[in-house]
Amino acid sequence: MNTFHPQVGTRPSLATRFAYGTRVLRQDSGLAEDQMRQVAPSIFAPGKHASRSERYSYIPTIDVLRGLQKENFRPVMVAQGMSRIAGKADYTKHLIRLRHGEPNQQDEAQEIILINSHDGASAYQMLAGLFRYVCANGLVVGDVVEDLRIPHKGPVQDRVIEGAFRVLEGFQAVGEHTEAMKALPLQPQEERAFATAALALRFGENIVPDFGGRTAAPVTAEQLIEARRPQDLGHSLWDTFQRVQENVIRGGQLGRGPKGRRLHTRPVNNIDRNVSLNRALWLLAEEMRKLKA
Repeated sequence: MNTFHPQVGTRPSLATRFAYGTRVLRQDSGLAEDQMRQVAPSIFAPGKHASRSERYSYIPTIDVLRGLQKENFRPVMVAQGMSRIAGKADYTKHLIRLRHGEPNQQDEAQEIILINSHDGASAYQMLAGLFRYVCANGLVVGDVVEDLRIPHKGPVQDRVIEGAFRVLEGFQAVGEHTEAMKALPLQPQEERAFATAALALRFGENIVPDFGGRTAAPVTAEQLIEARRPQDLGHSLWDTFQRVQENVIRGGQLGRGPKGRRLHTRPVNNIDRNVSLNRALWLLAEEMRKLKA
């Protein structure tokens, strides 16, 4: 499920900060340039950051995006990370999720994730994603579709458009893997094993000793398996994956801190961490599918 807990509808939704100074906007019908500019001004950066050398080819993200729109790709979500370094805010990393063609009424929508910056923090990156309507949340697909990285040199716009269609072609394989997960039932102990591995992915570097001398995450594996809505009930690998992913990424679950203090887990909102953790959870589900198969 996604990167950023957006709302879906005919009106845009502006979420609060999900990292330092970062905002996100999603609109299912597509976003206009003035809407995107308010949330992610670095998409419209007037040039490259002063730290970049002459070898750095400046191709503004908005030019690439306009080229994609001519090919019937529409932006449905934008996010931008900010910077504490003076003068970098208008050049920093940003993320755009796009869909191709007209809106559909299926349970999940195929999305292409485009990441870029103009301060040297990122090349153009393209990944495959899914958006699940029932929870208004987006997945990042693991290794089913090859990730593309396009450096800031040469005909960037043509390469990004070509890459978008390459990612689009890979969604047939994504659908096959998704259906295989939906058809695979898990036993309760297998669900707990999946959630326990997800805890290590999310809190591994922050797990602290509990009062019994063992290590403990702020929440339990059982909590990660909990459903947030009736539509999420079920015991297939897909159902379990969706519940665990949403609880890990969105946070908000009641837990305990290092000294036993009550807390609510935080959402994973940093662009890089959100994408990498989403990918890791998908790969975890894929490994579970292979083992069960």
